[in-house]
Amino acid sequence: MRSRVRGSDAATAPILTFLDSHCECNQHWLEPMLERVSGDRTRVVCPIIDVISMDTFQYIGASADLRGGFDWNLVFKWEYLSSEEKKKRQKDPTQVIKTPMIAGGLFMIDKSYFEQLGKYDMFMDIWGGENLEISFRVWQCGGSLEIVPCSRVGHVFRKQHPYTFPGGSGNVFARKHTRRAAEVWMDDYKKYYYSAVPLAKSVNYGNIQSRLELRKQLKCKNFKWYLENVYPELEVPDGGHGTFGVFKQNLKCMDTLGHRAEGTVGLYSCHGTGGNQEWSLTRDKLIRHGELCLSLPELRPGAGLILAPCQNSDLQKWMRRDGDRLIKAVGVKLCIDSARERADGLVVELCDATKLTQQWSFVVNKS
Repeated sequence: MRSRVRGSDAATAPILTFLDSHCECNQHWLEPMLERVSGDRTRVVCPIIDVISMDTFQYIGASADLRGGFDWNLVFKWEYLSSEEKKKRQKDPTQVIKTPMIAGGLFMIDKSYFEQLGKYDMFMDIWGGENLEISFRVWQCGGSLEIVPCSRVGHVFRKQHPYTFPGGSGNVFARKHTRRAAEVWMDDYKKYYYSAVPLAKSVNYGNIQSRLELRKQLKCKNFKWYLENVYPELEVPDGGHGTFGVFKQNLKCMDTLGHRAEGTVGLYSCHGTGGNQEWSLTRDKLIRHGELCLSLPELRPGAGLILAPCQNSDLQKWMRRDGDRLIKAVGVKLCIDSARERADGLVVELCDATKLTQQWSFVVNKS
């Protein structure tokens, strides 16, 4: 980050463009972004980021219906636009896409605005988490983030770091940076990050006083405003249900086993580090793991639990019963059962409070 700031200090042009070294710019990629920034200096804009294979250097075009987002673990992710937004874009494919978060490696910003906003947090040593911090800062301090679909830049996504890190792994640095962003910008909502990533509490994030003073000086909005106006799709966990935690059965915990959408759910020895065993209970009776929800393919005894994109359907609604020990599907007398877990994963069977294989405790993460 310090190298980027040194480069911006040396630049003489009124608009800065940051690009990773492992990029290939497509035809006429620059003009559409310049048009947006020159029209409003508080716009921070990005191209559509196409994929360049690290093995073959094949150039693969990315969808133009994506924007940047994150879950409460504060890890960046690409997410599809809503059906309503897609319909709007069909009428005018050149329309810019407002995005809650940028990937961080490729963007354009007015030089004076970059300086006014406080450049980068100079206590962030490498990349990782800095995109989170600058995204919060831009939105909360009066700017906006846009993806410009008429601009495309290819990017080589690497499978691992090509270099080592002094004093720790890349993950440790990223967690330090993420924690700095959370402490400065997320107000009381940072507790959901610490619930989702308990290990982050043990990472020293350094002195943030200068960044807190910057936020006050710029008269930035609070994180509640960001959630309500920029990213209302990010569901706030229901504190009344204990927010994030694990479902325990003796020494084992409900675990995604590393599966994604349509994958089964099983049990694994409780390890206490969140990850695949991390679940959140929401006001609308969903049991979430990131963007996926605990789901049933059909409402019948013996049906296996799967992970599926959260759609708020009846097949994804659950309630706690019998002193909160049973996890019951809403509207039917079917409860999550582990009796056949080794062969079939977790399933639902007719509720029976006497069966130990249907008894679960929800242990809230200590934040």
